[in-house]
Amino acid sequence: MRASLPSAFAAIPGRVLAVLDAHRANLRSRTYATTALNPPTVPHEVIPVLTRDRTALRVHAYGPADRPVLVLVHGWTCCIEYWNAQINAFAGEYRVIAYDQRGHGASELGTSPLTMDLLADDLADVLAATLPPGKRAVLVGHSLGGMTLQAWAGRYPDRVAKQALAVLMTNTAPDRLIAETTVVPVVNRPLPLIKARIPLPFFLGRIGLGLPIVFPPLAPVRWIFARQIMSAYATGDILDYGMAIVRSCPAPVRARFGVLLANMDVGESARNLVVPTTIVAGSLDDLTPEVHSQRIAQMLRETGTLAGYEVLRTGHLGNVEAYEQFNEVLARVLESTRRPAEIAG
Repeated sequence: MRASLPSAFAAIPGRVLAVLDAHRANLRSRTYATTALNPPTVPHEVIPVLTRDRTALRVHAYGPADRPVLVLVHGWTCCIEYWNAQINAFAGEYRVIAYDQRGHGASELGTSPLTMDLLADDLADVLAATLPPGKRAVLVGHSLGGMTLQAWAGRYPDRVAKQALAVLMTNTAPDRLIAETTVVPVVNRPLPLIKARIPLPFFLGRIGLGLPIVFPPLAPVRWIFARQIMSAYATGDILDYGMAIVRSCPAPVRARFGVLLANMDVGESARNLVVPTTIVAGSLDDLTPEVHSQRIAQMLRETGTLAGYEVLRTGHLGNVEAYEQFNEVLARVLESTRRPAEIAG
C-alpha cells in the first residue's frame, strides 16, 4: 500500500486539472435564452496552428472557405466563444476565423516571455495559416485583441496592406492603462469639489492587474462585475454570458496577462494601420475609457485611415453588451470592403 501512495498522489494534480479544464469548457459552451450568445450551429473547421515558439493555438474557421474572410481577435480573459454573437451573425456570408490567444480557452500558454511582440507573432502565424495566398481579411480586435492588432501593425508594417482589407477595434487602448483606468472608484476621475484628480499609483495598479482574481457567481460579485467590467445596463443573459466567458480563463493566466497589460505600450503602432480602420468605444467603459479610443482615432485621423468612430452605451464588453449595434457597425465595415470588388466586377 505504501508503495502505491506516491503514484496516487502524483496523479492528483492531473485529475484536478482535468476537472478544472472540463469546468472551463462548460463555461465556454453554455446555452442561453438569447440565442445570439449560444455556440454556433454552423460547422467549423479546426485549423492546427503551431507558433514559431512551438505553442499550439486553438483556431476555428466557420463558414465556406471561398467567402470573404473575417478574423476575430479576443481580449484579456476571453476566448473564441466570446465572439458567438458575431460568429452567429456572419458565418454564413463570410469565412470567420477566430482563435484563442495563448493561455486562453484551449490554447497552450507556451514558455516564451509574455510580450506584445509575442502576441503580434501569434497573430502573424494565425494569418499565415488561415489566409490563402493573396487573400486579405477584415481584422477585428476587442481590448487586448485590439492591442494585438496594433502591435502586429507595428511589428509587421509591410504585411498590413497585404493581409488586411479593413480593421475594426473596440474597447481598446495603445498604452497608459493604469494611468487612465476608472475601474477603481474615485481615482483617475475629475473631482470638481477639490479641483483635482487622484491618480492611481502605478505599483498599486500593477499589483491589482497581476492578482489571480476569481469571479465566483455570487450576487455581490455579479453586482461588482456588472458595474466595473460591464455596465449597470448588463443584466440577465448578457451578464451571465459575460461572466461565464471571463470565468473560463484560468486565474494564473489572468494574472500573467494582467502584468503584461500593466506595462503595455504599443506606442503609435496604430499609424501603421494603412487600411480603413474603425474605432468603437464604450461610454461606460472603466477598463479602457474613451480617452484611449480618442487617442487612437487621432493617430488614424492624421494618417488618413480613420474610417469611422462610434461610441456605444456599454462597459468594457461592448460587442456583447450591445451586440446588435456592434454587428451593425461590423456589417458596414464588411460591406465597405466588398463594394469595390463588386463595382470592378
